[in-house]
Formats: sequence, structure tokens, C-alpha cells
Amino acid sequence: MLFNLLPAFAEDFQFFNLFRYLTFRAGGAVITALILSFVLGPSLIRWLKKKQGEGQPIREDGPESHLLTKRGTPTMGGVLILFSLTVSTLLWADLSNPYVWTVLLVTGGFGMIGFADDYLKLTKRNTKGLSGKLKLAAQLVISGSAAAVIMTTADPALATGVSVPFFKDLLIDLGILFIPFAMVVMTGSSNAVNLTDGLDGLAIVPVMIAAGVFALIAYLAGNTVFSEYLQILYVPGAGELAIICASLCGASLGFLWFNAPPAMVFMGDTGSLACGGALGAIAVVAKHELVLAIVGGLFVLETVSVIVQVASFKLTGKRVFRMAPLHHHFEKKGWAEPTIVIRFWIIASVLALAGLATLKLR
Repeated sequence: MLFNLLPAFAEDFQFFNLFRYLTFRAGGAVITALILSFVLGPSLIRWLKKKQGEGQPIREDGPESHLLTKRGTPTMGGVLILFSLTVSTLLWADLSNPYVWTVLLVTGGFGMIGFADDYLKLTKRNTKGLSGKLKLAAQLVISGSAAAVIMTTADPALATGVSVPFFKDLLIDLGILFIPFAMVVMTGSSNAVNLTDGLDGLAIVPVMIAAGVFALIAYLAGNTVFSEYLQILYVPGAGELAIICASLCGASLGFLWFNAPPAMVFMGDTGSLACGGALGAIAVVAKHELVLAIVGGLFVLETVSVIVQVASFKLTGKRVFRMAPLHHHFEKKGWAEPTIVIRFWIIASVLALAGLATLKLR
């Protein structure tokens, strides 16, 4: 909004010229989302505690320690992330950019699905919530709509293409199959973050790391000079998504203040589905979908651990891991929760660096 209003007065007030610059606005977005999280967080947590009483229902088949350490902690903290991210984006982004609205649609839509899921878990006092089929169907409708908008908005030469990391000019044209591909990226990313969100602070820091990486990728892909220098695809308008990524970084950092062990609040599906959906949508717009699998490799590992566990048990009757997702396996092995969380953060950081390396290694 500020971008659309203030630069017009730059001739009279030189300071307003700063609002033309993407880097300045990205910094403002981080700070705005962070301050909103800090200011609103305590009041929201008190309200959630009052309304939820016993807090988030705890899985009885999960690690035994969770029945003691997690009981009574409120959920739906993702509302704080969504609010801070949305307000900050609307304040600092170019609101005439259709990609901004498309990513916000995916983020908010997936957040509403997560909110409904969390609400049912709280009211029914169990861990089931929405049925898996209904949740997936809603995600596919939202991601399919977003994919269609992205495809029709993008440069026709890029609209249905998928770039391959480490190659300069390799663009695979999927044609109409681009829509189901983009749906898989957005929905898969959303559910992968959701599976990772099982310990205090475990998911939010990798989300913040991935958002930081994609802020840089979106900025470079949307800049003709840098994209030509790095020999990556130039995607007109993609640079503005750096504002959403910056807002997500600020909102995540603010949420971490309250989610750090021992957590005062959980993000719930409200936050995890929204954050994952946002990352997936940004990757699709910036034409770096495959790089997301590297940068978000921790989320991929968690998802694969669940798939392997289920497949192994159904085919052989045996479990590969003591418990899935993967972080619960290490809990069962006796690792302390902070040890698991910090080591997973380290893995996420290394994978993020590997994803950034694809920008130059071509």
C-alpha cells in the first residue's frame, strides 16, 4: 500500500522515494511483522488459554512425555503468524501485483482449512479434526485455482514451464500438466510443514530459513540484471514476493519468541498449513519448485519418513522407525527434545545453503 501511495510525493518529500526500493520495503516488512507479533502475542495467548481450557488435545499414541509436557498448551497460534504476515504484506507490497494476491489467497485459504481442523480437534477433544479426504480436497481446490491464475498471469514463454536446478537454459514445458504439478507443490509443501510441526520450535525456524532463502530467490528472479548474471529465469513481477517472504520471516521470528521450548503456544494446523502453502506458492511463481525440495529438505525427510513407515507396515507388518514422523523416532531413542530441535535446525540451514548454491552452480 505504501508503495502505491507515497512515491507520488517523492518530489516534495525526498524520503518517500525510499518506498520505491524493494530492499527497503522488505526490511520494513520484517520489522512490521516482528513488532505486530511481539505486541499482539501475549494478549492472543491469554485469550486462547481462556477459550481452550485444556489446550491442544495430545495424541495418546505419541511419545509418553508429551502427555505431561504438552498438556494445557493452547493451539491456533498460527493466527498470530497469519495476521502479522498479512498486515505487513498489505502495508509494504505493491498491491497492483497479481502474484501478491495469489500467494495471499493460498496462505489465507490454507490457514482457514487449518483453523477448521484445529477448531474441530478442540471442540471434539480428540486429535482427528477434519477428515483427511476433506482437508486434501479443499487444499487442491485452492491450489488449483492459484495455479490457474499463476499460469494465465505469467509470461507465456514461462507460464507452463518448470526450470531444473544446475542447468542454465533447461525449461521443461508441462503444458496443461503444469496445473496439477503446481497443485502437488503447494499442497505437498503445506502438508510437509504440518508433519514437521511436532516439537516446540521445530517447524517455525526451518520455515523462517526457507522464507529467507526464497526472499533472495524471488528478488533475483524478478530483477533483469541479476537473473541474467546468474543465468536463472527472469520472472517479471516475482521480485515483489520478497515482501511476503520478508513478512513471513518477521512473523515467524516473532512467533518463535512464544513457541521456543517450553512453548507457550502451538501454531497448530492454522499456522503450519498456511506457512507451507505460502512457500509452495512462492516457489511456483518464482519457477524454483524443485529448489524448494532442496531448501525445504527437512520437510521432505519428515514426509518421506511417514510414507516409508506406512508402506512398510502395510506391506510387511514391520515398522522402519520407532515412530513417525522422524523427530518422534529420535524421541523414542531417548534424545532430549531441545537436542532434536536444534540438530534439525542445523540440517535445515545446511539444506538451505545447498539450495542457494543452485543459483550459481549452473
